[in-house]
Amino acid sequence: MNGFTTALRAELYIALRNYANRIAVLAPLLIVAAQLILTRLGQAGTAAREALLNESPFGAEATDVTAYGYFVDGLGTGLTLLVLILVALAAHSFAFDRDTGLLRHLLIRRVSRPAVIAAKLVQLHLTALLALLVLLAGTWLLCAWLWEFGPVVEDGFELIGEAEIRSEIALGLRLALLPLPAVIAFGMLVSVLTNSTTQAVTTALGINLAIDIFKATLGDSAYYLYATFQPALLDQSYLSDVGSLVRGFSDVLIDSRFLTLNTWIPLPQMLILVLLSLWLVQKRNL
Repeated sequence: MNGFTTALRAELYIALRNYANRIAVLAPLLIVAAQLILTRLGQAGTAAREALLNESPFGAEATDVTAYGYFVDGLGTGLTLLVLILVALAAHSFAFDRDTGLLRHLLIRRVSRPAVIAAKLVQLHLTALLALLVLLAGTWLLCAWLWEFGPVVEDGFELIGEAEIRSEIALGLRLALLPLPAVIAFGMLVSVLTNSTTQAVTTALGINLAIDIFKATLGDSAYYLYATFQPALLDQSYLSDVGSLVRGFSDVLIDSRFLTLNTWIPLPQMLILVLLSLWLVQKRNL
């Protein structure tokens, strides 16, 4: 790992001045903001129409007054987009430096290949952390502005209290975040194996989307794949169930084995992917 500090300083210097990283940090929140605002406008239009037609004296707000459900929806959308962005960034990172000759410049300065990979992984995780913090804070503030946080109440009876709601959201968010390091490591492995930047990005995104499509056909075998637990377009993550739980639906079935595997599968697979990248990068001709 010779030259890790030098490689990391170079990565952080570039990341702070790279528009792609700024887009990665802000894009999930911007998409979520559009989704939440359009949802609120749709509710306002429905309430106004029902008031004019005298269909409901209480309007649309009578059936769903808590903001927690929309907060979980926003997190699901934002994390789904963040997964795709991280896969693309990781696949682009090493392949772009190799294609443009930046990698040779680092190697000339006696920075080892594994050190370059390790520095890029650290930088990508820092970008993911910053994007996550922006997403959480922005989504919470938007939901507080558009709706009201509170317990789920029906006919004066509290179905689920705020403490329980927040506990479920915390669990769902933690389980949804565990696959993210594996997502980054997968993108980096593809970047090492492919021959060009375009090939790396398209291959990484293509495989990620293919896994998303076909994981439903794998049955219980899909539980041993980290991608099953990440928020996705065809979502099977626990966070999607949390969206129903915080709205007071009691018919959601929770498989304890799913939660256990969600806890233990992603990080070991991330470690395997990282070790493969560190080994293969020394075998490749650059």
